[in-house]
Amino acid sequence: MKNSKAINEHPSKTSSLQSLPHNPWAEPTNNLSKFLDVSFEAGLSAEQVRRRLQHFGPNELREIKGRSLWQIALDQIDDMVIIFLIVTAGISFLLGYWVEGIAVTIVVLINGILGLFMEMRAQKSMEALRAMGQVMATVRRDGQTQSVPAAQVVPGDVLLLEEGDVLSVDLRLFEANRLQADESALTGESLPVDKSTTELEPDAPLAERTNMLFAGTSITRGSGQGVAVATAMNTELGTISALVESSEDLKTPLETRLNQLAKRLIWVTLGLSVLVIPAGLFAGHSLEAIATTAIALAIATVPEGLPVVATLTLARGMMRMAEKNALLRQLASVETLGATTLICTDKTGTLTENHMVVQRLSLPAGEVAIQRENNEISFHIDQARLKAQDHPTLLEAILAGALCTNATFQQSGKSLGDPMEIALLELAHHAGCSRESLLERYPEVREEAFDSESKMMATVHQPTESDDQPPYLIAVKGAPEIIFERCTHVRSPESTRQSIPLTEETRALWHQRNAALASKGLRVLALASRRVHAPDAPPYENLTLQGLIGFYDPPRAGVREAIEECAQAGVRVIMLTGDQLPTARYIAAEIGLIPGTSPDNARQDALEGRALRPAAELTEPEKQKLRDVSIFARVSPAQKLDIIELHQSVGAVVAMTGDGVNDAPALTRADIGIAMGIRGTAAARQTADLILRDDRFNTIVYGIEEGRIIFTNIRRFIIFLLSINFASIVTIVIASLVGAPIPITPLQILYLNMVTDIFPALGLVTTKGAATLMQRPPRPTDEPVLTTGHWITIGMYGIVIAAAVLTSLAIALNVLHYEVPRAVTISFLTLGIAKALHALNMRDMSYKGATRSRLLLSPVFRNGWVWAAIALCLLLLAATLYLPWLSSLLHTVNPGLQGWGLALGLGIIPLLIIQFAQLLLVHRRNRRALHDS
Repeated sequence: MKNSKAINEHPSKTSSLQSLPHNPWAEPTNNLSKFLDVSFEAGLSAEQVRRRLQHFGPNELREIKGRSLWQIALDQIDDMVIIFLIVTAGISFLLGYWVEGIAVTIVVLINGILGLFMEMRAQKSMEALRAMGQVMATVRRDGQTQSVPAAQVVPGDVLLLEEGDVLSVDLRLFEANRLQADESALTGESLPVDKSTTELEPDAPLAERTNMLFAGTSITRGSGQGVAVATAMNTELGTISALVESSEDLKTPLETRLNQLAKRLIWVTLGLSVLVIPAGLFAGHSLEAIATTAIALAIATVPEGLPVVATLTLARGMMRMAEKNALLRQLASVETLGATTLICTDKTGTLTENHMVVQRLSLPAGEVAIQRENNEISFHIDQARLKAQDHPTLLEAILAGALCTNATFQQSGKSLGDPMEIALLELAHHAGCSRESLLERYPEVREEAFDSESKMMATVHQPTESDDQPPYLIAVKGAPEIIFERCTHVRSPESTRQSIPLTEETRALWHQRNAALASKGLRVLALASRRVHAPDAPPYENLTLQGLIGFYDPPRAGVREAIEECAQAGVRVIMLTGDQLPTARYIAAEIGLIPGTSPDNARQDALEGRALRPAAELTEPEKQKLRDVSIFARVSPAQKLDIIELHQSVGAVVAMTGDGVNDAPALTRADIGIAMGIRGTAAARQTADLILRDDRFNTIVYGIEEGRIIFTNIRRFIIFLLSINFASIVTIVIASLVGAPIPITPLQILYLNMVTDIFPALGLVTTKGAATLMQRPPRPTDEPVLTTGHWITIGMYGIVIAAAVLTSLAIALNVLHYEVPRAVTISFLTLGIAKALHALNMRDMSYKGATRSRLLLSPVFRNGWVWAAIALCLLLLAATLYLPWLSSLLHTVNPGLQGWGLALGLGIIPLLIIQFAQLLLVHRRNRRALHDS
């Protein structure tokens, strides 16, 4: 590594920049500028960026070496079900059943290969999602502010920083405005660290390098600028990452519950063995027949495809949501999203377009309306058009708004920054005052960054034109109620050089003006200024009020319909916003969140943050009253937490949207944290469970619907698998108890499990949601995957199918007098046909409204993949008879035309019986609903 002196001596050559600065916190920033060959005012050139990207590589941490292919393969047998099958195979080998043992071993291998494939696919899916949610960085290059992917940041890049940013490089600060950073992820320090530009000692420890910002940390307050001194693996985070070996656990709570379910089935097998083996011995069966029965029971009980199909269902739903701009960070969130009962949503950018336009200015001289036509803005007072240059107080207000910003406006390009600040710059542009020309006349000396608690921002300027006023100008903007309290004067309507004391009566009139603008759905900022003698004078004291500026942000298209859909689905929506109450109320009424615009009605559903008390101080009736509120305005981050916990305390599953670093606690506390992908800070995106790439509320509603579809399909294929497995169990147990030949051999069961189980189950998971899916109430949070009613249904389905199989065996043996191999072949075909067709019975019967459609209209019946799976199953069943090697392996014989007719007839009967039973249930529920109404 180079020492401090070496930095000063390093030649300033772009092409020869081969190393990174050592101890940059101990160097003057001008030395770093020379070493890195960069102008802090202009940034790097495109050629410099290209060369450095080629030499240093992309700004990405090296992928931590994960488990090897061999380790992943071994993990596939770390499961009680697979171990049980291995034990079954071992017993088969010990008893001399080599073919059965090999077949079970093949099943284990197939499950292992499928599990391996699914895990690798899930990892690739997660990598793709990470790439779609990549962090962006704001840099200065070629004198222009640009937003680039963090991976393209190179050493020497000048970064512009603001609250909420997550750092992807190590950088040295050369400008810091009330800057604080959360470095807990790196240093363990729980409190935010104040940052400065002061040089430090070379041996300063990591936690005390206050003029540095590090990759993996986040800005919690203020703004600043810095130069990148390390990227990728050369950062402090990269150094730590190189020492860490970790692996990601992809198991979800749902998968865990499914594995527990499978384990219980093993105990069912052992219990049945205790019943069947003594019964077989008592009936005088041979040990060979008893062993065959026990092996068949073991194979029939275990749903081999359950974990694989579950993982595929979740992964497929995750990718479907990604296609709809909803990025889930983990599979577990899919299930939770479908159970959501409450959405706490921000207003700006989620319910509205987040495209701010200035619609009105309220000045001491009067109300100025803004009209737009053909991309041109005009100013009107009392319907009379005026020029901004001819109206000094209007021009002064526009000037203050344009100076007090961090945004950049490009009329024909991409503007960067806060939408309200962009709107202010657009207004100034049409008034003939571009920010660039203003900064030439009023160079910025320092900035007081926006603070989410104080709700104000200030910039200090030194006008180049001398006059008889103090030499420094402070421009301030912020929340009207806050600014009013900091103002002692108001600008005179006649002159920008005169001001009038702001009396309590005048202050009350301005509060009324503010309320009037907000009641029209406008988001309102107050503008103020002050002339001072020193650049470090307190910025928020003795201000002169210049006026109010009202922004309009129209509701997003389709939001009203989405909220109506939520209401039908039993999902409540409440608004948590930093806006004023009248503004929030107006927009809420416009999108149908509250009944109407009547103030009396609206106030029952709306509350301001300052009226909230800590939850510990509330009585239960007061808590319930708060739960009925639909709009919370001017809420703080702590209050958001209280509101979420208030609803969670009564069992609500809460989804919370957020975009700022101050939303991170609420996003973490919510059951589903939802971050905005466009306007959201990287800190919010890293905390959230779901990221909206389009910031649209409608995407949340789509996610809830998709979550419900996924859970319904998971429940659907579990019922399918368990009911057909139960049918096999009942068939074997009853046949063994009555002394009949076993209707299906262990190898035949294995074949059916890998054919008529897996393919229809995979078809079922592609089923679309029923038309009534979003008209149902959310699933209770404590509801298991399978309720008591589902277990009863599984039992009934299994008994009906088993009865058909046993009947076919009885007819073949006792009526048609077929020999045992032919009769067993017919019962095998009957079971295979009944299993395949049973997929059509998998309508969701757990909700009344879902059963009112006929079979032909059910989503399963209209699913082409289910029909394809059934056709494939029937084809593979036929192959067991007409492929000699397969027929010899499974011990099947040609049943003849009469035998085929028997198998087909009795294989279809369970479908007809179950469909008839479902129709009776529908009829009964409809009659009950009609009686109740």
